[in-house]
Amino acid sequence: MFMLRRLSCCVLLLLPVCQLLAQSCTAPADTSGGAFWRQQLRFPRVRAAQVGTGPVVASRLRARGLDPQRLEIMFRLIKTNRELEVWARNRDGGPFELLHAYPLAAASGSLGPKRRAGDFQVPEGFYEIDRFNPKSNFHLSLGLNYPNAADRALGEPNPGGDIFIHGGAVTIGCLPITDAGIEEVYLLALTARAAGQAVIPVHIFPFPLTEGELARRRSSPHQLFWRSLVAGYTYFEKHHEAAEMAEPVVAER
Repeated sequence: MFMLRRLSCCVLLLLPVCQLLAQSCTAPADTSGGAFWRQQLRFPRVRAAQVGTGPVVASRLRARGLDPQRLEIMFRLIKTNRELEVWARNRDGGPFELLHAYPLAAASGSLGPKRRAGDFQVPEGFYEIDRFNPKSNFHLSLGLNYPNAADRALGEPNPGGDIFIHGGAVTIGCLPITDAGIEEVYLLALTARAAGQAVIPVHIFPFPLTEGELARRRSSPHQLFWRSLVAGYTYFEKHHEAAEMAEPVVAER
């Protein structure tokens, strides 16, 4: 009887994972992915998101023909659009396609990069997810690897840190997308990481980096920095692929 109870508990723990990873109960693509899922499912908020939001995420993936065991994603934010875009594809399956856009629940700062701690600015440039925080002060959160090389080179001695995509509706430089939004985004990122995606890109731009939009802001002190981001922006617009970009280090006037 004791062994039966233990077996039942294990089945209940694995069932939500299987519902998201595939419509049939199959394990993640590799053992490290499975271990990552199990580690995350130790946290109550992740388990609750998996039960309540997992079917929504699975439905989004299924509608686009996306295989959870081959999922790759990337995030893009154009500040003037006030939406976090989630782009997705199957590994080795061609260019990214827009899966869903999550409206920002709040915004802070102005157009331009983050240069110091406490300036309320949202960073701009090319980043990646480097932390999964299942015990965030804002429900769940995904950390960006801010400051990157450009931020350290161009910013003040203390450029700040701890920039997250998170739940809630308040911010002093992060990207809040409500608790419901972060549950979906967090589960998508978990699925991609468990499927083997080591690097999840995050591109943040002030506005569409076209010549017309840049010309409208020609007097901005950030003009040279923004132009250093144009190649990465244009490549993605043309190919729906995240280019291998060196971090721009361009002096601002």
